[in-house]
Amino acid sequence: MNEYIVVDLETTGLAPKTDRILEIGAWKVKNGEFVQSFHRMVDPGIKIPERITEITGITDSMVHGQPKIDTVIREFMEFSGNLPLLGHNLMFDYAFLKHAAVNQKISFEREGMDTLKISRKVLSELPSRRLGALCAYYHIPQERAHRADEDAYVTALLYEKMKSEFESNDPELFAPGQLQYKAKKQAPITNAQKGYLKDLLKYHKIKCDVQIDSLSKSEASRIIDGIILQHGKIIR
Repeated sequence: MNEYIVVDLETTGLAPKTDRILEIGAWKVKNGEFVQSFHRMVDPGIKIPERITEITGITDSMVHGQPKIDTVIREFMEFSGNLPLLGHNLMFDYAFLKHAAVNQKISFEREGMDTLKISRKVLSELPSRRLGALCAYYHIPQERAHRADEDAYVTALLYEKMKSEFESNDPELFAPGQLQYKAKKQAPITNAQKGYLKDLLKYHKIKCDVQIDSLSKSEASRIIDGIILQHGKIIR
C-alpha cells in the first residue's frame, strides 16, 4: 500500500467497551515517506491505573485539562480521511477508535493492515512478534516504547521493512483488508443517575476519581451498584 495512516493508542486498559483512550499517535505515510503527523493526549475523565502509568509513563497530570475523546476523535477522523489504517495488533486500536466514533454518531469503517498478522506469517521462526522484539530484529531504534506517536512511527518502519523483504512472495498479505468490528453507542449518564451518585458519594463520604459527566449510563450503574454493595443505600 502506497498511502496509509499508521496509528497507535495508549489506553487505561484492554477493554474497548469500558476502558478509555489516553493518547493517539498517528502518521500519514506516502510511498514510504512520513508526510504528516497527528498526536493528541486525551483526558479520560478517570484516574489512570498505576500499572498503566508504570508501562506508559503517562500520569494524571499529563492528561488533566487535555481535550476529551469526543473532540479528539473528530480531529483524528479529519486527519485520517478514508485512508487505510496500519497498526501492530491493529484491531485493538481500531476497536477503541470505533467505540469513540460510534458514541459521537460517526460512521467509522476502514480497511487496514496489521504488522502483527504479517509478522506471524513471514517471521514465524522468531520467539516473539511483540513490537519491541520485531524492532530489535530489524535494528529499528525504539526510544520511547509504549508512547503512541513513537510506537506508530516504528510500526510504519517495520511494515516497510517486511514489505520490501516479503511482498513479492505474497502481495495480498501486505494489501489492506476490511476491518470487522461492531460497536454499539453507549448512552450517557442520566440526570437521575448523576443526582443519586452524587448523593451516595456525599452520604458515604467517598472521594470520586471519575468525572461524573463523562460516565456512560452503564458505567454509572456499575459504580452505583458497587457503592451500594460495599457501603449500603442511603438511609433517609
